[in-house]
Amino acid sequence: MATLANSVIDRSMRTASAALLEAGAQAQAASLQGVEASFFYQMDSAEHARRRHAAAAPLDRIAALETLLDLPVGIPVPLARLGADQRRAVRTLPTGCADRDRTSVTRRAVRPARVDLAVVRASGWRQGLHDAGRFAPFCRRAMLLTRCPSHLDEALAEADFYGIGVFLAAGDSVEMVLEPAPYRPLRHTAAAWCFVEELYQLLR
Repeated sequence: MATLANSVIDRSMRTASAALLEAGAQAQAASLQGVEASFFYQMDSAEHARRRHAAAAPLDRIAALETLLDLPVGIPVPLARLGADQRRAVRTLPTGCADRDRTSVTRRAVRPARVDLAVVRASGWRQGLHDAGRFAPFCRRAMLLTRCPSHLDEALAEADFYGIGVFLAAGDSVEMVLEPAPYRPLRHTAAAWCFVEELYQLLR
């Protein structure tokens, strides 16, 4: 699968998806979860600045993110209230994600960005469904089909069932023919946060 590398197609894709995105959304082509896609995201400028000021280390371990999710943001937690395993986990947190002294730990890190939409490029809609489906736990998903399927109604029905949007490329123009379903996570997970951190490392 190719990324959305063609600059004209890329601009058309941004225009076609504008109604789905907040003002100021940025895009980055990348390979995440083993799939090439274009990711539309909003950077958390305050968190980005905080990390730069703190010379924060990458947050690339699920265990560290799970530890942080168990802590409130900006509120000191007495170490005495934590179990032995939690205290050990706190001691190994990467630099810059929390403040710790002899008696308490204060979480500072939050997600550095929010991914609004992932768009995979595919020549066939079944492959597009498969690849876009990899991002179901993380954000809204869509596929950009480089040719119109012979059975478009079937393709759109399948995509709609899974909540995956469909864009069609015709020459240098792109048209949204099916809007992706909203992303409504049931809970915040370390895996979803890790996904954002992986993208963030490519943006720095």
